[in-house]
Amino acid sequence: MTSARVRIPGTDLSVYPINLGTNTFGWTSDEASAHAVLDAFVAAGGNFLDTAESYPAWVPGNTGTESETIIGTWLAARGNRDQIVLATKVGDHPNHKTQDPEYISGAIDASLQRLQTDYVDLYYAHRDDEVTPIEQIARVFDELVTAGKIRHIAVSNYSVERLNAWLEVAEAENLAKPVALQPQYNLVFRQEFETNYRPIAEQHGLAVFPYFALAAGFLTGKYRTEADLEGADRAGMVQGYFNEQGLEVVSELVAVAETHAVQPAAIALAWQLAHGITAPIVSARTPEQLAELVAAVEVELSDDELSRLDAASAPFA
Repeated sequence: MTSARVRIPGTDLSVYPINLGTNTFGWTSDEASAHAVLDAFVAAGGNFLDTAESYPAWVPGNTGTESETIIGTWLAARGNRDQIVLATKVGDHPNHKTQDPEYISGAIDASLQRLQTDYVDLYYAHRDDEVTPIEQIARVFDELVTAGKIRHIAVSNYSVERLNAWLEVAEAENLAKPVALQPQYNLVFRQEFETNYRPIAEQHGLAVFPYFALAAGFLTGKYRTEADLEGADRAGMVQGYFNEQGLEVVSELVAVAETHAVQPAAIALAWQLAHGITAPIVSARTPEQLAELVAAVEVELSDDELSRLDAASAPFA
């Protein structure tokens, strides 16, 4: 397995081009299963983990601290913190949907404690509250960089206007700038990123780490009929793509995957990598699932294959 790394612009961080999402830790993966996936990811050459203070708070009985806590026990047990690029997020917890600077200042300390580390490499503003003045948000994140608690800033789920305002404030006040963007993006959800956010990322040299890179599992090809959805954990999320146009994309993925002797999910990720995405975020419940995903790093799609996937997904662009 190639352990190709890609540099995050404006940083000295080099990451594996697959970003392991850990929102399943404490949900569909218990601690032992999660540790097995993390071990398999590192063995495959992976080094880039994505979590949040809110993962997975949507599960009945959970507090939203489970994913960070599980990663923390793994880092402590393996003693490999310096080999991992670690990203977490603030401001989308059911109890704390805020970008209030005072909250952020305390939230990072709680995350560091759960993660059993002194710093995180990327700290995301997870979801904008549209209320807190952007200057205050930019300044508190800069303070965390200065304090050494975070190395770099990243942004997710901000409007184009608020994201641009943050970049302008950082420039004007000589504050640490965001270096990465986490948008929703995949073959069946193209328009918003390609139209609104890709130009900003290109203008400011931001790395791009999309979430829902596999459309909540739809692009794995395992949901081909209504019966396939019955009882699935993510049935509700997948339903929105389950139409003639969505299924056409899946059919094309399946056809290309057969040519490369990989799973359709690997082709969906390879398509993103071929279109300049830094590292799409994917999650896996088992090491076997993970192997199917990291195979994307080895896939080189031909111009014809890219054209076919572009055409099939054009209704979503």
